[in-house]
Amino acid sequence: MLLSATLSKPIKNIKQILGQDFLRVKIKIATSANADTKTYIAEFYTKTQVFHKKMTEKEVEIFLKENISVTFKNCVEYTETDEITFLTNKKGELKKLVKKIDAKSKDENSSLPMQNLLNGNFVNNKKNYLLPEGIPVPFLVRLGIMTAEGKIVSSKYDKFRQINRFLEILNDILPQVQKAHQKEKPLSIVDFGSGKSYLTFAVQHYLTQILKIDCQIFGLDLKKDVIDYCSKLANELSLKNLNFAVGDIESFEQDKHPDIIITLHACDTATDYALDYAVKKGATAILSVPCCQHEINLQLKKTNLKEDFSLQPLLKYGLIKERFSALVTDAVRAEFLEKSGYNVQILEFIDESSTPKNLMIRAIKNFADNSSNSLANCKNLQSQNLLNTLGVKQTLWQMDD
Repeated sequence: MLLSATLSKPIKNIKQILGQDFLRVKIKIATSANADTKTYIAEFYTKTQVFHKKMTEKEVEIFLKENISVTFKNCVEYTETDEITFLTNKKGELKKLVKKIDAKSKDENSSLPMQNLLNGNFVNNKKNYLLPEGIPVPFLVRLGIMTAEGKIVSSKYDKFRQINRFLEILNDILPQVQKAHQKEKPLSIVDFGSGKSYLTFAVQHYLTQILKIDCQIFGLDLKKDVIDYCSKLANELSLKNLNFAVGDIESFEQDKHPDIIITLHACDTATDYALDYAVKKGATAILSVPCCQHEINLQLKKTNLKEDFSLQPLLKYGLIKERFSALVTDAVRAEFLEKSGYNVQILEFIDESSTPKNLMIRAIKNFADNSSNSLANCKNLQSQNLLNTLGVKQTLWQMDD
């Protein structure tokens, strides 16, 4: 059964035949290999655009037959057992090469233990991911992170690790979330600033397909083209419990009553509006990776500070001032959440070499704490004193003023 096919090296007059100057065509299976009816997604690439088309198994068969060696000189197909390469030479002669895929030996070799030469002990260096390598996951295939055979694309390995790291963090808090959750309703998750939605799709797959948890997931982002793409992909993968909408976090007022709020790299004060929404709606858990904390950095001027202020050296150099501002921002956010009734941790999301925006605020509602989430009760806290000393304002601390 065909899993994927890539056609490349187009002929010069391809536009006359296919209507566009396509550079290549990628075809991937979009449904489970065990499904009765196979559905494929074809991606047609020009220099500036990508066109998508849904195809049946029969349509793919006809398209490949009509275009291999006709409009495209090369094609590579993958089935469950073979890698098939079609090559067309300058004389128009077609050559077919078939290479067997020995999945069993590949898996065995990848999991062979390595020997520590210092002590002679053997260790297995294979990482046990929640979404393991070698098992095709439809959304990862469609997003270009995984091949149709389940192999991770080398250039996307950091993204693959990031997705699994996030799922590990989510998995840690699920018992507490489920304990507080009303069993008769689906688990509700809102992803603010969902972007291309790698993590949104990952959470849906992990909860629905692996843990078999009934859930509803909602993604919000400002970019219409991104939301349109994610909505289309969710529809093509038949993900009925995953929905997206275009919108601004600041003005978002829908009454979602979420169990979990996710905000990954929501820019600057967008994170504050997401945290404020989470607190006001009583979300059980918050997973937030802030980004671009410009607000305090832009306000910090020496004229705002006392002459003997001991942190003056931190504001002398632009890069250090920027990082200091980001740390202050996330520290006061964390204390606000604590005083709003949450147990808060600051975690390293992923390795700093992957992205400098690697700190996560993880907050779990403490239902034994009767603290009010009104800002009026937070005025004399250390964070507010720090903001006053710096002569700056921070959005999350101003919302209830």
